[in-house]
Amino acid sequence: MKKTYVIDTNVLIQAPYALQCFEDNDLVIPLVVVEELDGLKKAEGDKGANARAVVRQLEAYRQQGDLLEGIQLELGGILRIEKNFVNVELPPDLPEDKNDNRILKVCAGLQEKQKDTTIILVTKDLVLRLKAQMMEIRAEDFMTEQITPDDAGYTGRCEVYIPEEQVKDFKKKGVPLQEVYQLDENGKNCEVTLNENEFIVLRADQSNRKTLLGRVSGKKIIPLTYKKSKPYGISPRNLGQYFMQEALMTDAEEAPLVIIKGVAGTAKTFYSLAVGMEKVYNNPNGEYRRIVICRPNAQFDDDIGFLPGDEKEKIAPLMRPVIDNLEQILDSDESKRYEDECERSVLAMDAVKRL
Repeated sequence: MKKTYVIDTNVLIQAPYALQCFEDNDLVIPLVVVEELDGLKKAEGDKGANARAVVRQLEAYRQQGDLLEGIQLELGGILRIEKNFVNVELPPDLPEDKNDNRILKVCAGLQEKQKDTTIILVTKDLVLRLKAQMMEIRAEDFMTEQITPDDAGYTGRCEVYIPEEQVKDFKKKGVPLQEVYQLDENGKNCEVTLNENEFIVLRADQSNRKTLLGRVSGKKIIPLTYKKSKPYGISPRNLGQYFMQEALMTDAEEAPLVIIKGVAGTAKTFYSLAVGMEKVYNNPNGEYRRIVICRPNAQFDDDIGFLPGDEKEKIAPLMRPVIDNLEQILDSDESKRYEDECERSVLAMDAVKRL
């Protein structure tokens, strides 16, 4: 059966390319959606930019013909703007002056008029989908812009299983890549593709308590080299920090670029500074001679010119997280860490100058 999708405003604002994502099915844009797009054209940020992008698309279609009658899309469907069904009755509890309810009117009217067509409301609004269900209107979320697990970004870590007999020799010899495996949806063994320098959590296939940490090197997985290191006196406290320490401490020729990502509070800045200071001050090989710290000023783009003081004073707020972390690293005595804030700040600022 042919399908007709009624598109809500939030779908177009979330994904301006949405009109090209419905294959050869027909698309209907209620007139109230066009009005909402018009009201969002001057909004700041992505919302306004996406609204303007959709309006430009509609203008391009308008130049091809009458949008009220319908315009042929590239994939074979028909796109049209629907201005009718303003007199369709809604349940008494749904006020007719709300934009969401006006969209429901269009859906209900299309269902009554096109009984041989499946009418589907596409919206990101959960409440609107609930209202649609109450009116026996089929409603769906727009899923095209959502990332599936297969398309998710590279995490830098992987969990695999190894034979029980490989556990004892892992610390001395490592384990060949062909010996590790994962389990599929049916619980059967399947091969796993691993990348160079990817971190691995190895679990013994006969015992859940035996867990090892390793890194891909060539054609085998080797133990972490810097697992017991304490850069500038800092010790890792969780799995992610063990891997972060290993990546940062690894020689630059072997790992020339390290990218760390994680939510706030996972010690990204803290650990980077600790390892950097360890490499600069405590490394007898002289591998590095200085640290360069760069931070984006995106949050100050609109008002940095109005901040008082000279250039250094304007940039000081951007460096505050770095200073705070340096104070934590340089003052290892937690009981006295906050006794003399002035002295700690001077010490940290002096460290920044030397870096």
